[in-house]
Amino acid sequence: MTALGRAPAEPTAWRADPYADALRTGRGPLYLRRTDGWLLPLEVERWCAAPDAADLSVLGRCRGAVLDIGCGPGRLVAALAARGHRALGIDVSPEAVAHTGRLGGLALCRSVFEPLPGEGRWDTTLLMDGNIGIGGDPAALLRRLDELTGPGAAVIAECLAVDVDDTCEVRLDDGRGRLGAPFPWARVGARALRRHAGAAGWACPGQWSVAGRVFVALTRAPQPA
Repeated sequence: MTALGRAPAEPTAWRADPYADALRTGRGPLYLRRTDGWLLPLEVERWCAAPDAADLSVLGRCRGAVLDIGCGPGRLVAALAARGHRALGIDVSPEAVAHTGRLGGLALCRSVFEPLPGEGRWDTTLLMDGNIGIGGDPAALLRRLDELTGPGAAVIAECLAVDVDDTCEVRLDDGRGRLGAPFPWARVGARALRRHAGAAGWACPGQWSVAGRVFVALTRAPQPA
């Protein structure tokens, strides 16, 4: 924990050349590699493409000012701006932030656990593409979102389509021998996400899936009288 009592910021691993190079080219291969050798393919091509049907189902549920955490190359931030939303992406990768800017979106090179503009006033917060795993502690991440969002705010989080609740140490792997620094990551399915959300004070009023991708909508749980 930091001096502020928050989970540590994401490591510099996402600044590593394998990730930056993949964003520059718009294609993989790129993986998260666990210490036991297990590989999770990362969907660089989809991240660098225009929003697909699953993304559009999320964009249609966004209200007001939107913060996209771990925005990557910025497809959603740019689409939200084009729809007239006040939208900001944050990412620890300078290349991701630069790519977002080239698409016409606004992004900052910053961790979600660092001070951010508009704290306490964001209406919708996005955790797409597995970003509920940031920091390896979904409940801690969701508690941080409670600080960032305003009254009546919503979080839309994408989770895995399988029933899993796993925290592990991973490294970025380009499949050609280059590895990033190790960092903690979490993988959660919908059931685990609802459980972590409840522990962090969020209610789960909705869940849906499109093209095999699963999303959960969260709102602040009612406070006892």
